[in-house]
Amino acid sequence: MNKKHMAIIGGGITGLSAAFRLQKMMDETKEEVDVTIIEASNRFGGKIETLQREGFTIERGPDSFLKRKREALDLVEELGLSDQLVSNNLGKAYILKNRELHPIPEYSFMGVPSLLKPLLDSSLLSEDGKARALNDLFIPPYPPFDDMSVGDFFAGRLGQEMVDDIINPLLSGIYAGDLYKLSLRATLPQFIELEKRTGSLILGAKQVLPKNKKKTSQFATLKNGLSSLVDRLVDAIRFPMLKNACVTRIEKMNGRYKIVLKNGETLVADGIVFTLPHEKTQDILSDCPYLKQPNAEPCTSVGTVAMAFDAAQVTIQKEGTGFVASNKEPSAITAATYTHLKWPHTTPSGKALIRCYVGKKGDEAILDESDEIIIQNSLDNLKDVVDIDGNPEFSVVTRLRESMPQYVVGHTQWLKQIEETLGHDYPHVYLAGASYDGVGLPDCIRQGNKAAKRLFNELLVDA
Repeated sequence: MNKKHMAIIGGGITGLSAAFRLQKMMDETKEEVDVTIIEASNRFGGKIETLQREGFTIERGPDSFLKRKREALDLVEELGLSDQLVSNNLGKAYILKNRELHPIPEYSFMGVPSLLKPLLDSSLLSEDGKARALNDLFIPPYPPFDDMSVGDFFAGRLGQEMVDDIINPLLSGIYAGDLYKLSLRATLPQFIELEKRTGSLILGAKQVLPKNKKKTSQFATLKNGLSSLVDRLVDAIRFPMLKNACVTRIEKMNGRYKIVLKNGETLVADGIVFTLPHEKTQDILSDCPYLKQPNAEPCTSVGTVAMAFDAAQVTIQKEGTGFVASNKEPSAITAATYTHLKWPHTTPSGKALIRCYVGKKGDEAILDESDEIIIQNSLDNLKDVVDIDGNPEFSVVTRLRESMPQYVVGHTQWLKQIEETLGHDYPHVYLAGASYDGVGLPDCIRQGNKAAKRLFNELLVDA
């Protein structure tokens, strides 16, 4: 019997995780299978990219992962990197509104208050806004629904002001999209259940956040940056790994698949895991019309500006580790992290590192400007709220074009249709990654693991 061949198209964290999981299953079962990882760019890791410069550790993509989602921590442990784990320093969180920093009300869950006093004391909402938010305690629950937008759901219960000035800024760093198109069921399904069970988001948040619960660190990263996770994965994987290899099409051939590369080379595989942005997968599998989402929104482009200073140049008046900007704030930056305070290991002694975020849905033009203009605009806006003397010692601008997938209303139903139909049209072909079932690193790792296990079991265990 010929040895089976599996192909993983895409060498970001999802694809690398899938390859590593296949390798682990081979080692455990003693089953033999050929696997090839195919990456179109000249490097592995996708959005993960760490820059080491003048003693600073600067993330150009994600800077950390959620600890409560175990997949990333488990992978770190499997790779022998647990001794490199670093948790974030805790600090007050702020929202920038009217060029002032306002603390986010304490004891809130994704912006939803669990106690009334912090809400009533907040400087973020007008008296009318607070009164409207309190209506959540009295209005009836929504009737049963399949899905609705995040914006409509929260505005209906807590009011427009709460959405604009608290909830939207907190979610924009995760999804960078239009809350009135973003799927509630695909992004925050726990709130559907909370509202259904308690009849109120405020009462639901109170159940989720016990009053006396001690605040603990939620995020972790690695001492030498997240690229060290990618490097360790690449070192650990024994399979062939192709770079600068762009897949142009897939051809069916007698129950197998011919993978055609841009340079004309071909590979034959029994099963495939696609871990590309969905638009690219859709182009390759162009004979699958159901891959086109009816109300699809293009991925949002965002950027970051990391600015290094001498510590004496920077005075942060309000104790905290950064801020996010209100939806209506006329600022080039949508958020900023005082990296030297949140992640002290990234910054040499006597220095400061601030990372600003620019670009959001409907306001991406700044990314077309030069580095110099992006840096100057970000610095000008930052100086509104942070005392900064002079210019940074150096800055690093990163543009992440079309990098933030948009989970529009109906996303989960669309995924279900793909799973039901693609398995019939393309047996042993799976889609995984940030376009589908979660954008964070643990979500991507989970999806890569799941696709690898299903493919392995189909082709080897259950065959």
